[in-house]
Amino acid sequence: MALRIDVVSTVATRDYPREGPTEVQNNVWVVGGVVRGIDHKHLGVAAVAGRRVTAIACTHAHWDHVDVAFDLRDAVDAPILLHPADAPVWRRTHPDRTPDRDLTEGDLLVADGVELRVLHTPGHTPGSVCFHHTASHDLFDGDTLFPGGPGSTGDELGDFEVIIASIRERILIMPPETDVYPGHGDSTTVGAEAPHLQEWIDRGW
Repeated sequence: MALRIDVVSTVATRDYPREGPTEVQNNVWVVGGVVRGIDHKHLGVAAVAGRRVTAIACTHAHWDHVDVAFDLRDAVDAPILLHPADAPVWRRTHPDRTPDRDLTEGDLLVADGVELRVLHTPGHTPGSVCFHHTASHDLFDGDTLFPGGPGSTGDELGDFEVIIASIRERILIMPPETDVYPGHGDSTTVGAEAPHLQEWIDRGW
């Protein structure tokens, strides 16, 4: 089936003691009848109206992606899914509550006739995953790959060599026309990014 993709930009805000309020622009990808993203307060009722949400599948556990996960779970009555390797990251935001189910390599998420395969792509965080629509080769990659290079590995649990391996071995082997939809900013393609791998390695970020 043809894959319908819509994007809703949201803003996640956190008040840090030293820095003050910090805003992060996030993408919520609405894939066919599947809603990817967790900020229902900013997403709005229109984006989910008429859809039965079957899972809240998190690409990783940084606060700007999971801060309101439980609010959304209560609103749509769907389980929160997260790769177990991201448990230490998750506990920074939700120290006393856990996701409902694990996401693991090769899992198949199915909703409204759309099938997304889970790919474990660590580096940005230990449990970062991508969701691959194998029928169209579209990839929803969280914070693993952006236009211009890898996601940040400055977090204490991030690892630059690991994210490079994930990108090289899991993403750049896909067809050049594969559309890559990240968690922030503009989309890109495998073909646009693949020639620059060595540049990213040489610069170290």
